[in-house]
Amino acid sequence: MKGYDYLIVGAGLFGATFAYEANKRGKRCLVIDKRDHVGGNIYCESIEGINVHKYGAHIFHTSNKEIWEYVNQFCEFNNYINSPVAIYKNELYNLPFNMNTFSKMWGIKTPTEAKAIISEQIKELNITEPKNLEEQALSLVGRDVYEKLIKGYTEKQWQRRCCDLPSFIIKRLPLRFTYDNNYFNDRYQGIPMGGYNQIIEKMLSGSEVLLNTDYFEFIKENQDVAKKTVFTGQIDAFYNYSLGVLEYRSVRFENETLDMENYQGNAVVNYTEAEVPYTRVIEHKHFEFGTQEKTVISREYSSEWKIGDEPYYPINNERNNALYEEYKKLADKEESVIFGGRLGQYKYYDMDKVIISALDAVKKEFDK
Repeated sequence: MKGYDYLIVGAGLFGATFAYEANKRGKRCLVIDKRDHVGGNIYCESIEGINVHKYGAHIFHTSNKEIWEYVNQFCEFNNYINSPVAIYKNELYNLPFNMNTFSKMWGIKTPTEAKAIISEQIKELNITEPKNLEEQALSLVGRDVYEKLIKGYTEKQWQRRCCDLPSFIIKRLPLRFTYDNNYFNDRYQGIPMGGYNQIIEKMLSGSEVLLNTDYFEFIKENQDVAKKTVFTGQIDAFYNYSLGVLEYRSVRFENETLDMENYQGNAVVNYTEAEVPYTRVIEHKHFEFGTQEKTVISREYSSEWKIGDEPYYPINNERNNALYEEYKKLADKEESVIFGGRLGQYKYYDMDKVIISALDAVKKEFDK
């Protein structure tokens, strides 16, 4: 296998975007992925006619009109608005924290009343310099919101007590004093009608694709396969963890098909009390306003990560960020390797930011 211009490692959104743009410029690309499907973490699996977000809920949202128009060339989006709810014991609250949340919590009606209660609670706590996540959250939203909607959920996410977590994890907690349940502030938002797979498949239509293919095994036998490599795997794995291991959080899903039309009435429901082991339940049909006779739900569990597990969320603390910068110094010296995506750049990206990053790499590579 020789003669390719680019070997693209990873058939996710970054790799697929780069391949699409390289193909438009007449370049020959080989895309490999260790999974048995393309799409990376936005891959959808069809179960009972429902597009199940196999690796967790993905709602496309952006304020960048250029990126919105870019993805719309590959599919048509519906008008889904992300409006998750949270359950604490037998109480149901709207997210993000807004007037519906505060009205339910305190029996009040106006923003003035809500602001007064939050301010009084913050004042009573008298936290001037937060020493941990718990103190940081309390100093931002007060005791009631913290105890019911943040504490248990966060401790399940990190499997550590909030008082043992660093304050930087919660830099801000947006409080909205309107009756608006739209989770995102972005101008454009929706779900592809028919799921995300069509986007990736169209992007990769001009490339050759090999699935179930591990890069490190493949390259041993095909060292001269391409002039350049686009690597979207873990940057520390590329260098055989020579400087140390970058840390992640992982996620585990339990899927269940139910013989009913509607399980929870919403696509995303968070469970914020510590006693419930999962962090949230996703009912996938609601992303596309499905009317199927059955429904599919996914219970989501946060888990510790170790080498070999699926890495989801980089832990961007001081230690890991410093280690990544050392790996980046090595990466910057590579003349024939481009690193991209959340694993290659050790950064949590929303989907629009992945595409922006890939297009930036394309410009740097071809617009010289």
